This record gives sequence, C-alpha cells and structure tokens, in this order.
Amino acid sequence: MTRPVQRTLAAVLAVLGLAQSLPTQAAATEQFFPLATYRVGAYASSGIPVWAGMIDYLRYINDVEGGINGVKLVWRECETEWTAEKGIECYERFKQGLDGAPVALYQPNGAPAAYALASKAEADRTPLITLGYGRTEATDGRVFPYNFPVMLTFYSEASAFINYVAEREGGLDKLRGKKIATVYHDSAYGRETQAPLALLAERYGFENIQIPVADPGNEQAAQWRQVRQVQPDWIFLRTWGVSTPVAIKTAARFGFPVDHIVGDIWASSDEDVLPTGAVGKGYLALTPYPGGANFDIHQRLKKYILEAGKSDLKDPRSFGSVYYNSGLVNAAIAVEAIRTAQGHFGHRPLTGEEGRWGLEHLRLDDARLKAIGFLGLLQPLALSCRDHEGGGAAKVQQWDGQRWNLLTDWIQADRPLLRPLIDAKAAAYAKEQGVVPRDCGPDGAEAAL
Repeated sequence: MTRPVQRTLAAVLAVLGLAQSLPTQAAATEQFFPLATYRVGAYASSGIPVWAGMIDYLRYINDVEGGINGVKLVWRECETEWTAEKGIECYERFKQGLDGAPVALYQPNGAPAAYALASKAEADRTPLITLGYGRTEATDGRVFPYNFPVMLTFYSEASAFINYVAEREGGLDKLRGKKIATVYHDSAYGRETQAPLALLAERYGFENIQIPVADPGNEQAAQWRQVRQVQPDWIFLRTWGVSTPVAIKTAARFGFPVDHIVGDIWASSDEDVLPTGAVGKGYLALTPYPGGANFDIHQRLKKYILEAGKSDLKDPRSFGSVYYNSGLVNAAIAVEAIRTAQGHFGHRPLTGEEGRWGLEHLRLDDARLKAIGFLGLLQPLALSCRDHEGGGAAKVQQWDGQRWNLLTDWIQADRPLLRPLIDAKAAAYAKEQGVVPRDCGPDGAEAAL
C-alpha cells in the first residue's frame, strides 16, 4: 500500500471515528414546549394570563424539580392572534423542534387552529392537546390517534350544565317543561353543544332554545329581546371574548337575572366579569380550572417563582385568576403526560409518537394530584386509546363582584349517554376521510407503540 493511500485511509478512518461520536455529542438533552400564544388582538386579555400560568409552571419544573426526571424544558412563543392562518404558521415553524430539542406534544391554543391542524398533526405524528375546546369526536382515539380533547369536551360541558340545573331544580325529573336557552357564539365552537343539548332535551323533556350571537358580539339587543320574549328558566351562555361582558350587561338591561345565567368555560374568567361592574354580581359559570390562589401549587409558585422575581405575570392581580389557572392546568397535563411516557421509554426527550403513548396512558388520581399540588384544581383523569377525554367534569363558581367563589365540587357529565353521539360523529368523519379506525384492543387501551 502506498503512503498516499495509507494517509487517505487514515484520514477516512479518523473522520469515521469522529462521525461515530457525533450522535452522542449532538443527542437532544432538552424537551421543547412550543407556545402558540395570542398576546395581541381581540382575545389578548384572555391569553396573557394563560401564558403566564404555563410559563411559570414550566419554569418551576426546571428550577425546582430540575426538569422532568432531569430533562430540562425549553420553550419559545409564536404569536397567532387566535387565527387559523397564523396558528398554522406557528405549527409549521415549531413542529421540527428547537435546536435539536424535539416536540412531544403540541397545544394549538385556539379552536380555529385546532381544526385546521388536525390532519397536519396526524401526518406528522404530533399529538394535539385541545383542553376544553376542539373536536369533541376526537374523544374516539380509534379515529383520531393524535388528537386529544383532554379533560372536558363541549358535549361533556353541556351535560354538566344540565346536571347542575337539575340539581338546582330538585332532580332530573324536574326539568320536564322547563325552558333552557343557549346564547352562543355563532361559530364552530358555539354550535358544538347543539347535538348533546338536543339529546338531553329529548331525554329530560325541557325546551331547547338556541340563540346565536354573531362575532364579535358587541351588540346583542336583538338576542336579549328574544330572551325576554321566550322567558327561559335558565340560560347557558357560550360566548367568548368581548361578547361575554356585553351579554351579561345586556341581560341585566333586559331584566334577566344573572344568577340564572351559567357561562361555559370560555365565559368563566375574571376578564369576562370585571367589565360588567355591579351588574355581574351573582353570575354563574362552569369551570374545569376554578379561580383562586389557595391551592398547594400556588403556594409553591409564590415561594419559588413569584417571590424570586421569575414570574411571567405582568399584573400580580392575575395570580390565581381563572385563565392563569388554566395555564397551570394545561402545562401540568403536558408535563405529566411526558413524565408518564418517560416511565416507559426512558428519562430522555421524547418524540411525538412517544408523547401520544404518554397521553393515552396518563393517570392522575387524587394521590398524584396532591403530590404535584393540583388537588382540587385539576380533576382526576384516566385517558386511553379509546378515550382521549378522560375526565368529563366541571365545577360551578359564582362571581361576588370581586372574586369567584366555588359553589360545587366536580359535576360529572353523563358520558355513557353521550358516547353514541361521539362514536357516530367519529364514524362519519372516518367514512368521509377514508380513515380506517385502529384497534384499541378489548379494554380500549392499546399498549404497543
């Protein structure tokens, strides 16, 4: 062998040796949390405290717990203005991860983006978490393997509302002959409860009245004039953004008692009632993340994040607000899903497929909720391949003019009654899109990845 050939071979071997070491050196050591935010636009007042809650909790996990089993979290924001177009742009920018840190879960944080991203995320094998919004039929994980309407779908929300009204009226049998009106944001979000309410009205004999409000809902005199004409016993208020305080104030102007209006979870925040002034006192709302700063997690955050000057909050009065708490709950579910998956795949950053496994095996009982400081703030959850909701409960809170006060414990939806509706809707989607539902096994909990 000639010396030039020997030198060339040696150089090649040296390069190969270096190449063999690169995967270890470049291996991801962090988990990326993309934050699709809306800090500007019509819904900014709602979004800003949400991101503060999410970021404060992620920072707590890093600074106090050293990450998730030693894996540090990194995050970056992308402004969506709560639009589908910008929501898609943010997803495309983030889906490959950040500086080598992979994405295990994606939260689109808005119904328009959630609907627009459903097929994209599935093709990319990136699970979407749509907590309290998005496609209800995605509860059926056989048809929607990468779509997770975790904790409370709109169908469950409608059922929990009816169960609360029944409790106030003295039982489900007392609903017969009652008039129940839904004043709703005229969008896919607002119309989502029509099917379950029709079923529940048929089952329990109440009159189901639907009154749409066009976006953005700055003027609602016509709707509340209709309310005055039909004289309902209860109103389910399913508005969003500026349309909520306008609804409450207009209801008061037309003489409807606000203590018989129950807002849905997107009409249940401090930002929804503060602009109403004195007329909002007594207003009721469903919530899967009640307001208040007396839960154990708030004491931890106050000590390690707020008092250390590390909080993302711009207004300290928002600490413990409904939307701040929703950010905490969103972040906690994502963190616990990753922690669950790490127990199966190892203590390392995870891919989207592995994140999906973690979500479908997520179990949060009272003992675990107490350990992480969320007992009472977050309901128990048990997800599976067959069930991507896993909860289905809400509490009812009432505004006293200054703060929210809890009136109930968790009110459970009648999920077995609703499930045939969900399965039928999922089956129709599968037929339309040519989706072959996967086999979740006899117990509905697919074990293999």
